Amino acid sequence: MRVWATTHAVDDFYQGLVPAAVPYFVLERHFSYVEASGLALAATLGSALPQVPIGLLADRHRLRWMSPLGVSLAGIGAGLSGLVPSYPLVFALLLLAGVGIAMFHPPAGRDARRAAGGSATAMSYFAAGGSVGFFIGPAVATPALDNLGIGATALFIPPAVLMGFVLLRHNGRTSNPAAKQVQHQGKDRVGLFATLTGVEIVRSTISTGLNTFISLYWIRHLGASSALGGLALTLALGGGVLGTLLGGRIADRIGMVRTVQIGNAAMLPALWILLACGDKYAALPLVLLVGLISNIPFAVLVKLGQDYLPSRPGTAAGVTLGLALSAGGLFMPPLGLVADHYGPRGTLIVLASVTVIAIAVSTALREPASNPKPPKAPTATAT
Repeated sequence: MRVWATTHAVDDFYQGLVPAAVPYFVLERHFSYVEASGLALAATLGSALPQVPIGLLADRHRLRWMSPLGVSLAGIGAGLSGLVPSYPLVFALLLLAGVGIAMFHPPAGRDARRAAGGSATAMSYFAAGGSVGFFIGPAVATPALDNLGIGATALFIPPAVLMGFVLLRHNGRTSNPAAKQVQHQGKDRVGLFATLTGVEIVRSTISTGLNTFISLYWIRHLGASSALGGLALTLALGGGVLGTLLGGRIADRIGMVRTVQIGNAAMLPALWILLACGDKYAALPLVLLVGLISNIPFAVLVKLGQDYLPSRPGTAAGVTLGLALSAGGLFMPPLGLVADHYGPRGTLIVLASVTVIAIAVSTALREPASNPKPPKAPTATAT
């Protein structure tokens, strides 16, 4: 779990780099809000569309090279995006970065499930690795972009290539015949998995929207500097790390479905409290709280999806970690139009309202038949 959590952090660092860089494309390249939201869409299209076929392949073959290559492409695409002069080239490179992310998640999610066993807490370590990457992305990138400009994205190419090499060697060392076979236990519950996917898409829309517009909300509505806007995004993503770990522990005690429902319900008041605060400094702890609450269901949804499709863990991971999680980016252009007309605050108001849909759809989820009760806490700790 330590290995896969670390590689997940490196891979998703580049997902965190995109929302951190978007304000600088707006400020330095003078992209419109619609064009800025299109950059989030580019990364989303690349990471969302290939997830299902890659997941199907991962369920049939180990594909030891796929995760290392995916990490490398994610860093190369995101890193070069700040160097090219035109919007179409930036879009294409972020699309490439998204494809790299898509290549990583299904085989990595499959192997992480095998390592985690039946523990939601253990699976939360893997999911939290991705949240850590999201958190570190803006925390590291914002000072570099502030001081060196948008071209500083190139500084972050070497870690991806190095991590790809390390992971390739690790996969080669751990290769064994048993690892090539995926365990097929339990009955697939496609209807519940489809419902879970719907919950993920709604939550992804909210999460991607917040990551894309939270810095601009601080800069354009609250009158903060770009550095303070980057700090707000960093706090939101840092809260996401804590929420992901907290969600796994809660699920091992009260059940996965109840954890998802509680997390969705708590997100609504948290967003409205943030919007009610008009002070750029007083709102900082509130955005940390929003990040924490909004990520409580994250790892739980990943494990729940694999429990709904026990015969296809790679496909389930491809959907929950990739397709559904990235699908929110498809709604960024309409949100960009809202921002063009009503500012970033108008976009956040729309996102707060959309939370009601996530609450409603999650009421249809049920605990997996193979695991009607959550594991006891000592078992989860031992795992």
